[in-house]
Amino acid sequence: MPIALAACKKGWDVLELSGLTMGTSYSIVAVDHSRSVDKAELARAVDASLIRVNTQMSNWDAASEISRFNASTGAEPFAVSPELAEVMLAAQEVNTESDGRFDVTVGPLIDLWGFGARTGSDLPSDAQIADALACCGQSQTLHVSDRSLQKTRPEAEVYLSAIGKGFGVDQVARTLAGFGLTDYMVEIGGDLYTAGRNPDGQPWQIGIESPEAFDRGVMQVVGVSGLGMATSGDYRNFFERDGKRYSHIIDATTGRPVTHHTASVTVLTENAMMADAWATALLAVGTKRGLEIANDREMAVLFVDRSGEAGQIGHVTAASERFKALQA
Repeated sequence: MPIALAACKKGWDVLELSGLTMGTSYSIVAVDHSRSVDKAELARAVDASLIRVNTQMSNWDAASEISRFNASTGAEPFAVSPELAEVMLAAQEVNTESDGRFDVTVGPLIDLWGFGARTGSDLPSDAQIADALACCGQSQTLHVSDRSLQKTRPEAEVYLSAIGKGFGVDQVARTLAGFGLTDYMVEIGGDLYTAGRNPDGQPWQIGIESPEAFDRGVMQVVGVSGLGMATSGDYRNFFERDGKRYSHIIDATTGRPVTHHTASVTVLTENAMMADAWATALLAVGTKRGLEIANDREMAVLFVDRSGEAGQIGHVTAASERFKALQA
């Protein structure tokens, strides 16, 4: 998870807002150079923006757009808002370019492995995995357009936890920009977007968390401005059985938890929505193939792998060319 580092206040107003949304917390820091923004009015606008995102994309709200689509069983196009269409088209792009590893329909597999609604100590059988896989597959079960979603399999369901928070960050950022603010940081559950400079006049200083289950200190600090940023890791949600580690990151092509040694992936890209999605996608892909994708797309990405040869540190890093250039 990215960690925002505090900065000292100067002679202008620094607006700070925080609260709960999307099952997690959010925080906002904005520099009001003109001292003209009404904080209460800004807070109301931010809340309205977040409420709108939830009514479109929350899987926990039975009345949301995505929940109503999931509940439908017909094959006809289901009209959606421009915002939900934007997210689904982005998810489709990432699915294609990640070799199918990013997939918003893998909810049945997540539940089957005990990381969702299902609980239990037994590992799923090959037959159970095959049955769950038959219900999944973004490119096989859905058709996405800029106006509608359409099921090609009636049991298909969409879960937006790996892209929705990032979109929420971007929507809040647009709200701040609408108030004339140019220097701000928006963070929801570790996904963030920054614009301009922090109150010290520097790029926003963001700490990348060390991927250790019980020691989550800051591993590296990066300067971020005009970019979305997200980190995905397997160290928060996993279990071990008979000496084997099972991550909550499911390979959508096999129906099983990933088996590579990549522990976390941090992505900096044009907005928080794409950073959110690509962090999950590249963690599923792993460092070797992930670096190829990141360099082909000119994305700034930092991979952290577990290593038994790294002494007490326990991990090694690999950075894309764009990440190296941004931090040079």
